[in-house]
Amino acid sequence: MKNDFMFTSESVTEGHPDKLCDQISDAIVDHFLQQDPFSRVIAECAVSTAIVFIAARFSSNASVDFPNIARQVINQIGYEQHAFNGKTCSILTSLKELPEEDYCCFDERELSEEEIERIPVRNQVTVFGFACNQTPAFMPLPIWLAHRLARRLTSVRLQKILPYLAPDGKTQVGVEYKNRRPHRIHSITVIASQNRPSTSAGPDLKRLQDDIKEAVIDSVFHDEDIMPDEKTRMFINPDGPFVIGGPSVHSGLTGRKNAIDTYGEYSRHSGAALSGKDPMRIDRVGAYAARYAAKNVVAAGLADECEIQLSYSIGLSRPVSIQVETFGTGRLSDEKLAELIERHFDFRIVGIVRQFHLRRLPSIVKGGFYRKLASYGHVGRMDIGLPWELIDKVKALGEFV
Repeated sequence: MKNDFMFTSESVTEGHPDKLCDQISDAIVDHFLQQDPFSRVIAECAVSTAIVFIAARFSSNASVDFPNIARQVINQIGYEQHAFNGKTCSILTSLKELPEEDYCCFDERELSEEEIERIPVRNQVTVFGFACNQTPAFMPLPIWLAHRLARRLTSVRLQKILPYLAPDGKTQVGVEYKNRRPHRIHSITVIASQNRPSTSAGPDLKRLQDDIKEAVIDSVFHDEDIMPDEKTRMFINPDGPFVIGGPSVHSGLTGRKNAIDTYGEYSRHSGAALSGKDPMRIDRVGAYAARYAAKNVVAAGLADECEIQLSYSIGLSRPVSIQVETFGTGRLSDEKLAELIERHFDFRIVGIVRQFHLRRLPSIVKGGFYRKLASYGHVGRMDIGLPWELIDKVKALGEFV
């Protein structure tokens, strides 16, 4: 990547069809783990006009009502359209109960280090974690701002500040960089769907644009260090009114918004879906562990930017390789940082599950845990306490600055 460049990232609201699917999938994971923390489950979802399809494979002692969970999520998000709502949509399921696997039936809190070492991963994947010092959450500025705008777009709808808005929406922010540091806001795009066309009950396009500018964009940027300027390009529903939106207009699928779930393409991601998987899936929790390590490296002052790559092979407990890239911002060599990270962080599958309490968080956190991750990012969250967002290794790592 050049030192001077522009980078753009997008986010979507919780009512976007892909995010609706992610939330249904993760709500299913929450329900399994709340009843049986040793559950194994993979749940995938697809939505379209008036239809929800759920495919799940699981091994558990839990009793889960898949259609009811889906209807609850749809209703909570706020879909009340004639063509798509939680009461009348058809829900199809394809469910397969898997045989119990001995290697999952353990309490990680009671295992010795030797026992943890013997429990391998069961899928092959390369995961990435990233952090930088561009924002308070150690996230790239474009995705940070895009998430803030998307969250605010949902907030003004739910708070009835702009009651005519529908759940579906998109945001996008372009940032100009100089010497790899954010310099100015190049462009802002907000796409907001409406419940009804422009009538006496709904605003015309000009009114909508003015409302979004004041209630969403101005509200988000008033406390940001870098503000839009007179040259910032601003687009609010540039293609005209966006009426209805959601599954009535376009389909959704679990795991199709990986860039939004992670770093907005500013850093790499594995390509594997994060939502809809229990904590014994390394393609999910390995990404959290990599983020945890990268964030602590940056917070400790060892680099301004840090991307960590972990590669896992089936049948092994530890990554077969750990690679570090600091893009020329490291205080130590990337090779030395890789050695340091391997020494201070546990990347074994059971070690990750144990440290982050990943099997028990759905029972501890009110309203479930994993569904909360399914909108506005699995990393870089400051609104919920995520164990992989802690910077509790800073003191140990800071000794090497």
